[in-house]
Amino acid sequence: MRIGLLTEGGYPYVSGDARLWCDRLVRGLGQHEFDVYAFSRSQAEEDEGWVPLPPQVSRVRTAPLWTSEDDGVVYGRRARRRFTEHYAELAAALCTADPAPAGTRSDAGTAEAPGVPHQADRFANALYGLAELAREEGGLAAALRSEAAVRALECACRAPGAQRPAREARVPDLLTVAAHLERALRPLTLDWYEENGLGAVDLCHAASGGTAALPGLLARHFFGVPLLVTEYGVRLRRHYLTRPDSSPAVRSLLAAFHGRLAAEIYRQAAFVTPGNTHARRWQERCGADRTKLRTVYPGMDAAPFAEVGESQASADPHTLVWVGRVEPAKDLVSLLHAFAEIRKQEPGTRLRIVGGPAGPEGEAYLGHCRMLAAQLFPDEAEGPHAVGDNPVSFEEIGGPELPTPADAYAAGAVTVLSSVVEGFPVRLVEAMLCGRATVSTDVGAVVEVIGGTGLVVPPRNPRALAEACVSLLRDPERRERLGAAARARALELFTVEQNIAAFHGLYLETVARTPVRRLPLDRTGVPRPFASPAEAHVPGHWTDPAPRPVPRWAAPEQVPVTEAAR
Repeated sequence: MRIGLLTEGGYPYVSGDARLWCDRLVRGLGQHEFDVYAFSRSQAEEDEGWVPLPPQVSRVRTAPLWTSEDDGVVYGRRARRRFTEHYAELAAALCTADPAPAGTRSDAGTAEAPGVPHQADRFANALYGLAELAREEGGLAAALRSEAAVRALECACRAPGAQRPAREARVPDLLTVAAHLERALRPLTLDWYEENGLGAVDLCHAASGGTAALPGLLARHFFGVPLLVTEYGVRLRRHYLTRPDSSPAVRSLLAAFHGRLAAEIYRQAAFVTPGNTHARRWQERCGADRTKLRTVYPGMDAAPFAEVGESQASADPHTLVWVGRVEPAKDLVSLLHAFAEIRKQEPGTRLRIVGGPAGPEGEAYLGHCRMLAAQLFPDEAEGPHAVGDNPVSFEEIGGPELPTPADAYAAGAVTVLSSVVEGFPVRLVEAMLCGRATVSTDVGAVVEVIGGTGLVVPPRNPRALAEACVSLLRDPERRERLGAAARARALELFTVEQNIAAFHGLYLETVARTPVRRLPLDRTGVPRPFASPAEAHVPGHWTDPAPRPVPRWAAPEQVPVTEAAR
């Protein structure tokens, strides 16, 4: 098959989301051909370059999301009218709530008239209308930044039936929302939607929702290309978490846009593959059909952790290990307070916090945690002439003591996760692959990942966290039993091999259920509907396009064996 892999801020760039997962997927499915369509998020990301690409990647096309250039197209009167109509419909779909079903009563007590257009349909029609306008006329980027767009948004907010937050939008709010919509709709202006572009692939696979899936949505609209969407973290949830300081009008309008875009993507996708049950619940709340959902856990390379997982001799029975990126969501403050309780019951215990800060906020948080550790645990010395030593150490992977992540997990008998916000806990899976007993907080997909092979406590509860850690520190047999069970579970569910096998099966199932868009013909012009099955690209001599020798006894007018097989 020919797969169009759609990414945003990740593969094939050196840094970014899902880069490693995409690379493993492409390399693991060498029997298929991949065209990569990637969005970059910054100039720095583009300057870092690409990862080495395998031979099955036949084409890479990129576009920046952080900047946009005007193509110099000036709309005529008809094109301007088309743009205003479609953009006004899009804005109206964001400002107006969905009507109640026919015959029911709204909040105002009036019956909803039958036949009122559903706002999701209005949004989809407006989106595809803008895409068709951009494909025919170009110049959509300038139109999205125009005063006409802001005026259309203002009219939608002031129209009868608009929701209260939209009605209260001020001019700065309208400008903010219009600028965000211009950035989010930049994929509509690309030249990817041609017969020799996304129209030539057999399937589009979006590595995330939102903007990355928008080209796949348009390929589905223009050419009927099936779309598969993978989300390990739901973009709509991230939007809710990252805009706490915006005005109510901005939050309401942008939440409506991202929610309607997600619902349309889920509606048009052949399959949606959440990475865990937590993401699956979000997708269902956003309108995803349960029959299309297939949970596919992220695949991780188990080889680097095999030596540590098969041998427990190196583990210090009196050491707790925390591994991850240092940021407020990891709640190391609660971990340090829990460790103070642990030290009261087990005085010889040590805590090793392994990981670097995540950005400026992480730097400040790391400094705060260092000061808290110095206050809670003054340096201890065995005698009057010995140098004091703090039982809490802050380290990073890559140094002489901890050259690899496996060495970090090997340093302690128990691995701790103290987060208050977590998606799919990758570090927890690494600890499981190392055969370590774990104590985690009940956030995100932790319970789903652990599956009874570790201890789980409520978040922001230092006392419960301390009690769970002490119970494992005092019971080596239980630690060994839980660690072995955790490693077996991780090897069964969270390896690269199971991830690749799952997507290979989904690719075949999706293409098998999709009508043939380019029906091949034989030499006489007769259609051959079964000429290109999904398995035709599997390497092997029987797929060799060269014709086989015709037997001597065959008449000249007979069809060669190869043609009949095709």
